[in-house]
Parts: sequence; C-alpha cells; structure tokens
Amino acid sequence: MAILGQRLVLAFDFGTRRIGVAVGNELLHSARELEPLPARDGIPDWQVVTRLVSEWQPDLFVVGLPLNMDGSESEMSTRARKFGNRLHGRYGKPCEMVDERGSTREAKQIAREAGHRGNYREQSVDGIAAVLILEGWFAHQEGLPGGRTSG
Repeated sequence: MAILGQRLVLAFDFGTRRIGVAVGNELLHSARELEPLPARDGIPDWQVVTRLVSEWQPDLFVVGLPLNMDGSESEMSTRARKFGNRLHGRYGKPCEMVDERGSTREAKQIAREAGHRGNYREQSVDGIAAVLILEGWFAHQEGLPGGRTSG
C-alpha cells in the first residue's frame, strides 16, 4: 500500500453516456485527463476499466458525486455511488466520493477558453471535469478552500 500523501489516484466524472477519467499523483498534486470511457446507461465496458487499472495501478479511486445545488442527493448521485461501489468491489481499492457541483460547467468554460466550438457530444469535456474533481480532492486533502468531499 502506498504512503499517505504519495498515492496515485484515478478520478472519474460519472455520466450515463460517458465517464470522464483523470489520473493524478497526490505528492505532486498533478492531474491529467485520460480518454473518457464510453458508457451504456452509466455502465462502462469493465474490460476497459480493468485495463486502465492495470496500466496505472492506482492506490485510490475518486468519483465525482453530482449533488443538487442545495446539497441533496439526486438520482445521478445514487448511480455515481453505485459506480464507486463497483470500482471498490471489483478492484479492492478504496473509493472516495467528492462533491462535484459546478465541475461540468467549469470544464465547459475552460474548454471554451481553449477554443472549443461548443459541440460537447463530439468533443467531450468529461476528462477536464475529472481533472477538476481530482484537483478539488487534492485541495481538500490539504485543507484548502475548493476541496469538497462527501462521504
């Protein structure tokens, strides 16, 4: 098991059609976007997920929890939790859920500033959202503002 503060983390922005993925190093607080996972009604191709886990050997998973703006749970948060539970169950690694409110909106803004044309179905921002989720988790670990976690 990796030393606390030096773990490699795989983060996911759960969606029904696509699941954004980012990988990050806790020590460096660096996160980078990986290829999003196609999903069918929220279910990824688990063989592809297994290849990702084998390639990166993460110590921990972080999954964005899409809460309502008032902080209450939504149907999507229930589904994201189920996805996180499946990751934990399949790969035996801890999984933390992170409040991701606003991450998709922020990801779209970042993409627009980088010249994105606005067709998010063709050019997804799911990977950027996963990076933002992971960066928020890093900030929370340091006790910085912007870090948002939820059970």
